[in-house]
Amino acid sequence: MVCYASVGGSGVVATELAYALARRGHHVHVISSEPPFRWRSGVPGLFFERVEVPTYPLFREPQYLLALSTSIARVVEAHELDLVHAHYAVPHAAAAYLARQILSSSVSPRTMTTLHGTDITVVGSDPSYARVVAFSIEQSHGVTAVSHSLRSDTISGLGITHAIDVIPNFLDCDVYRRRFDPALRERLAPADRYDAIVLHVSNFRPVKRVEAAIEVFRRIRQHVRARFVLAGDGPVRAGVERIAADHRIDDDVLFLGEQQELVPLLSVSDVFLLPSAQESFGLAALEAMACEVPVVASNVGGLPEIIDDGVTGYLCPLDDLEGMAARAVSVLTTPSRHQAMANAAAALVRSRYCTDMIVPMYEAAYRRVVAAVTA
Repeated sequence: MVCYASVGGSGVVATELAYALARRGHHVHVISSEPPFRWRSGVPGLFFERVEVPTYPLFREPQYLLALSTSIARVVEAHELDLVHAHYAVPHAAAAYLARQILSSSVSPRTMTTLHGTDITVVGSDPSYARVVAFSIEQSHGVTAVSHSLRSDTISGLGITHAIDVIPNFLDCDVYRRRFDPALRERLAPADRYDAIVLHVSNFRPVKRVEAAIEVFRRIRQHVRARFVLAGDGPVRAGVERIAADHRIDDDVLFLGEQQELVPLLSVSDVFLLPSAQESFGLAALEAMACEVPVVASNVGGLPEIIDDGVTGYLCPLDDLEGMAARAVSVLTTPSRHQAMANAAAALVRSRYCTDMIVPMYEAAYRRVVAAVTA
């Protein structure tokens, strides 16, 4: 399992998939630059393999692709692995292809690539990378995408002819359920000052439009005594903090930084804001829904595939910040609507997106890939 270690949906899904596969009796080696964000040691059958990237004066920057390719080849040979599952097209699928060329045909592994989003919508659309992204996908023995929207974007944007299976993201539904903690709620939003908590969780990259979330909250705050809690960190955080100060709402905005455990935070929140410019799936939205938090989001990418507009949350046009605020206010000020939407959101997650429903889809895909090449 090859993935990014940093905060983000692809690394989270890859790590959780590795855990689930190990619990189901598979031997899984997770290969990355460092232990992934949600890594937990001590799971039988699960191993971490660190990619060491040496510095060399000739190169202007570390050569991660080369080091990763070497690490994949080394781990495959040492443990006689059947399959390399690359999460994210570049550099992971490219490294898996290169490792396959390094190894002799007798030990060469099968490869699967899972597309998560920005590897296609951002990196894949850049002329500097488009051909290597397309090549890496086409050279994989199996390809999956986390949503129908992403599959369509991949085919139309890169001209991919390889079959792409849609396997959605998933959650451990025993973990992701609402567990209200009155003490945490009071710490985050004292009852004498606030009636509601509005939450945003992301990696604070431009595509997440956190500044738009601040503007939506500013409009919500005109009607509801709400506090805006933001979890995560990233390149736009400092700018977003300045925007909150400029609007003089910084006392009502709380930045928590990266959070390892989100369920307690989700469980005391009332509305989740996700005004992203693009979401190929929307794992953060799924986590909120599982914890009975209605989501107000932009109507982009894969979000319509998991949010039933008006039933489990609301979808608004990308630039309709006033509409997002109005729908959030309606949920926060109508208890019966909030409860119905919260119940429907959690029920939808449990009917479609639990680990035991999705992981067998990956196992079936693995079997098809291995059987097709060895037949």
